[in-house]
Amino acid sequence: MVRFHKVNGVQIPFSAEEETARDLEEQQWNEGAFDRSMENLRIKRNNLLAQTDYLALSDQTISAEMTTYRQALRDITNGLTTVEQVNAVVWPERPEV
Repeated sequence: MVRFHKVNGVQIPFSAEEETARDLEEQQWNEGAFDRSMENLRIKRNNLLAQTDYLALSDQTISAEMTTYRQALRDITNGLTTVEQVNAVVWPERPEV
């Protein structure tokens, strides 16, 4: 695949060095896909946990269902090794408070 720069509206093909550098950038981006997916998953998980943190305070009574829900959220990253697995995560349903 030949890539081009656009300079003043004119397409100029990449040099061999530019092609090599761009291929390396794409390879590094693709190799980081799992880490980016896991980071996004953790952000969502942490937000869901934060929404129920007040229930885990010592002056609150937390139901068994909520304890199970919160543990499921903490465990949601266990065993994931591919981007496909991360994308297929099924989020636990939050119980009523």
